[in-house]
Amino acid sequence: MAAEDRLRTYRGRRDFGRTREPSGRAGPDGGGGPRFVVQIHDARRMHFDFRLQVGDVLKSWSVPKGPSADPADKRLAVPTEDHPLEYEEFEGVIPKGEYGGGTVIVWDRGTYEPLSHDRRGRPVDFAESLERGHATFRLHGAKLRGEYALTRFRGREDGEEAWLLVRKGPARPDAPGAPDPRRARSVRTGRTLAQVEAAAGEE
Repeated sequence: MAAEDRLRTYRGRRDFGRTREPSGRAGPDGGGGPRFVVQIHDARRMHFDFRLQVGDVLKSWSVPKGPSADPADKRLAVPTEDHPLEYEEFEGVIPKGEYGGGTVIVWDRGTYEPLSHDRRGRPVDFAESLERGHATFRLHGAKLRGEYALTRFRGREDGEEAWLLVRKGPARPDAPGAPDPRRARSVRTGRTLAQVEAAAGEE
């Protein structure tokens, strides 16, 4: 499926005359390995948006409690529409009344290594592993590092599709949980949600 088709839902939900979110462009990202980004989104409900580059789009999940470095924390992750690659850089205020209205900061970003394999240990295409409902990967971010897994536990036929995002590996007593979203700072600009909102109000 072409990127244009994959972004149809994303574009259909937004008025780009009002929001500064990127409209998205087709084409490669310039190399350097697949990317990931975690954004804190103070919308109707505060949540974290977890996005992995798969081909020329960002596959996206809403994670209410945010990713955790503690393997004991099993985080609910609800799929959302594919986003354009440029969304990795997006930070700002989505106007009230627009889809997802609220403030967004880039909490973490970096690259990831696909680790999915079959029962014989052979590598499996990452997009295919997501389609099957289980994908493992290693994050190389400013804050999140190490192996994680996304596992689907409820499919569309059961209602809303739902996944679990879990850190893999042995438990560590010093493993940090998710940050307080209102005190967390952007890895891109060093600003908090409140500072981004205040700056937008001054423009």
